[in-house]
Order: sequence, then structure tokens, then C-alpha cells
Amino acid sequence: MAADNPRVRVAIAGASGRMGQTLIDMVTASPTMLLTAALEQKGNPSIGREAGAFLGKTTGVTVSDDIEKAVRASDVFIDFTRPAGTLAHAKVCGEVGCAMVIGTTGFKDEEKRALSAFGKKIPIVWASNMSVGVTVLKQLIETAAQKLRGYDIEIVEMHHKHKVDAPSGTSLLLGEAAAKGVGVALKEKAVFTREGIIGERPAGTIGFATLRGGDVVGDHTVMFCGEGERIELSHRASSRKNFGAGALLAAAFVAQRRAENKPGIYSMEDVLF
Repeated sequence: MAADNPRVRVAIAGASGRMGQTLIDMVTASPTMLLTAALEQKGNPSIGREAGAFLGKTTGVTVSDDIEKAVRASDVFIDFTRPAGTLAHAKVCGEVGCAMVIGTTGFKDEEKRALSAFGKKIPIVWASNMSVGVTVLKQLIETAAQKLRGYDIEIVEMHHKHKVDAPSGTSLLLGEAAAKGVGVALKEKAVFTREGIIGERPAGTIGFATLRGGDVVGDHTVMFCGEGERIELSHRASSRKNFGAGALLAAAFVAQRRAENKPGIYSMEDVLF
């Protein structure tokens, strides 16, 4: 944070998208945050427009594709975009020393390794889901998996029709929690597709089912299925503001880590607990 301005200076990527607009709305309404930049990819029709126009607000920030200028004007860069864009943004943030909050999903293993390397230079909160509720749910699932030995685990998720990755980053996050509770590696036990004559369900596997349609913000249910009973732990997001609220908490957290010169990859558990 700048010495003469106690508010956290925030740049937002994907400014014209659903999550970007939610974040602009929440940052401009926050007494502790200051919107300093709104980014979009080259050629986006929103470039050159007032960032708060969709709210009927004048923020004084124009949507731009100048990443370096945005980063240099900010303490924290919030990114809920696509893996390639997030990696490009992280490179500039690492060079300039701007902290990051990353909610992007769909990273490949090599992209995850590349992103993790930037944590040696800057503080980054990186989570597939910024929701406080999902963060608590993750802990509940790990505990349930520890206690319910021998129960079959199935994860069902649904999102809006525009989501491009499947299964969702959140369902994978919850699957990792279940696998950790059981004491196995998710990549060795996950089952993502079932079709045709597949035979009996292999013991110890963790199944995933993906649904897409309409404008569903995000529904996730983890089922523990035993003989004669089924336990279900669910989270249903009715608004993107729950993700935005978590992102703002994360922004305040990494801004402080930046001021303390404490780079690293941080989780929402670090932020909340």
C-alpha cells in the first residue's frame, strides 16, 4: 500500500466479464479498497470505456489492455480469467512486485508449476474457490472422509453454460480434500467418465459428475454412500458476491504480506484461519 493512501490499490483482470464486474462493484463500494486499474485483453470492445459504466458509476478508471501500467499503479492484482492470461499477468506482477489474488481454474500441471514459481517473488493467494463457505466445506469433507472409511465418494457439480473447464476447480479442490482424508492420491483414484458396460464400481475410487446449463453460479455436493445411508455435504452459490467477498479478504491479506516482504503461495485457509 502507498504510504499516503491507507486503502489497498486494486487492479482487476477480466473487467468486462461476470466476475470482473462483480469485483469492480465490490471494490468501488469498499472503504478499504481503491480501484486503480481494470484490464481486458486486446481487442475487447470495453477497452477505453469507464470501468464503472455498467454500474452507472464514474470510477475515474478506464478499461485498458496495458498490463504493466495497471500493475505499477496497484498493490494487488485480482485475476479470475484464463490460465494463459493469468500466467502472463503473474510474470509482470513478479517483475514489478505486485501481489496477486488468483481465482482462475483449469491450469495444467506445467502451468501450475510455472505459477508456483512466481510465489518466490511475490505473495499470491491462489484458490480454486474464494468462498468462505467452500473453504469451511473443504475441512468438513476431509474430516468426513477420515471418519467414514469404506464409504463410496461421489462429487456432483453444476455451473452455467459458459464455463469452459470441467470438472470445476472447486470440485477438484473438494476431491483433493476427500482424498486427503482417506489417505490416497486423487490422481490415482479419480473417475471422471462412465459410459457403457463399466462393471461394478471399484472400491476406493472418487467419482465426479459434471453438469452445465443456464446461469447456475455454482453448485457442489459431495456424497458419502454407505450401506443403508448416504451423507451429503453441499454448497450452493446464489451470487458471485460470495467469491468477491473472499477475494477482497485475500487482497487485504496479500497487501499486508507485500508490505512485510513475505512472498509465497497462500491459500484461503491462510487468509481465514
